[in-house]
Amino acid sequence: MRIMPWPRRSGWIASHYAGVGTTADPDREMREKHLANLSAGLRKLEDPVVRAGVCVDCHFGSSGDGQFVTHRIMAAGHPRISFELDLFSSLQAHHQEDEDYGWRKFGAANARTDHVQMWAVGQATALERSLALFQSKRGAEGMFPEFYFLDCHSCHRRIYDQAKPVKTSAENPGRRYIVDGRQVSLPEGMPPYNDENLIMLAAAARLASSDLAAELATRTQAFHRAMTQDRESAKTAAAQLGATVGKLKAAFASPAFARVDAFALVDAISATAISDRFTDYSGSQQAVMGVDTLLNAMVSSGRVTVGAAAGIRGDIDRAYAAVKDPNNYRPADFQASLGSAVRAIRALR
Repeated sequence: MRIMPWPRRSGWIASHYAGVGTTADPDREMREKHLANLSAGLRKLEDPVVRAGVCVDCHFGSSGDGQFVTHRIMAAGHPRISFELDLFSSLQAHHQEDEDYGWRKFGAANARTDHVQMWAVGQATALERSLALFQSKRGAEGMFPEFYFLDCHSCHRRIYDQAKPVKTSAENPGRRYIVDGRQVSLPEGMPPYNDENLIMLAAAARLASSDLAAELATRTQAFHRAMTQDRESAKTAAAQLGATVGKLKAAFASPAFARVDAFALVDAISATAISDRFTDYSGSQQAVMGVDTLLNAMVSSGRVTVGAAAGIRGDIDRAYAAVKDPNNYRPADFQASLGSAVRAIRALR
C-alpha cells in the first residue's frame, strides 16, 4: 500500500511557527499573520468542515491512490477502520486552546473549538465519504462487493454445526424498510451496510432539523432495501442518501447548531430509538466515543467541572471495555454500560 505524501508546506510553515512582533496591536498582527498563512496554503483546520475533509482522507479513506483500506488489506492484517473526528483531534492535539489560539483562529481571545459541532460534522463527513466511495469503482472488486463497506461482524461470527440452530445476531430496527406497506427486516444472512456513522447522524439530525431527520429516515430505509436488490439500485439510493447527509453537514456547520447543548445530544444518542440500534460492534464503538467527546465538551464549556467529569470516568471506561474485544461483544452488556454512563452525565445537568 503506497501512502500519499503530505502536501507541501513551504509557503507558510516558517511564518506559522514564528512569533508576532511588538506592534501596538499584537492581537491584530496575530490575526493578519494567520490569514496570510491561509493564503500561502495553510489549511483552516479550525473550520470543522475543512478539518473533517482533511482527516478522513487518511483516517477513513479517499479515492486517492493508496488511501483506501480494502477488505483484502484488512485480511492481510490491517486493523478495522475506527475514527471519530473530535475525539481523535483531542487525543492528537499538540497545543492548548489559549487566548493566543483564540485570537489567531477566531479573532477573539475567549473563542474555542465547538466540540459538539466538530463531532456532528465529523459524523456527517465520514458517512458522506463512505457513500461516495461506495458509488465509485471502489464499491466492487470483481464479481464481489467491496466488503469494506459492510458490517464486518454480520459475517465474522462463530459458526455452529449442530442440529439445533444457534442465532448469533441481533436484529437492528434501524435496518428495516417498507415492502408492500409493511415493515420488514434484512434477510437473514445478508450482510448489511456498515451504518455506524448513520446511527450517530440519526441522533444529531433530530437536533438540527426535524424535516432533515425525517428525510434521513426515509432515505435510510430506501438504501437498506436497495442493498438487497442490485448494485445499480444501491448506488442510486446511496446518492440520494448522500445528498441528505450533505444537507445535514451544512446544518451542523451553521452557527445555529453551534448552540446545541451537549446534554441534549447525549440524550439523543441514548434515546430508545437510537440505543436499540446498538446491536453491532461498530455502531456501539461510535456511541461511546461520542458520549466521551460530548462529556469533554461539557468540561471545556464550563458546564461540568473537571472533578465531576473524573467521577464519571469509571462509567465511560466500562462502556469502552464492552467494545474492547469485537469477538466478545454483547449488545445487552454494552447498552447497560452506556446507559450507566449516560445516567451519570444526566445527573450533572
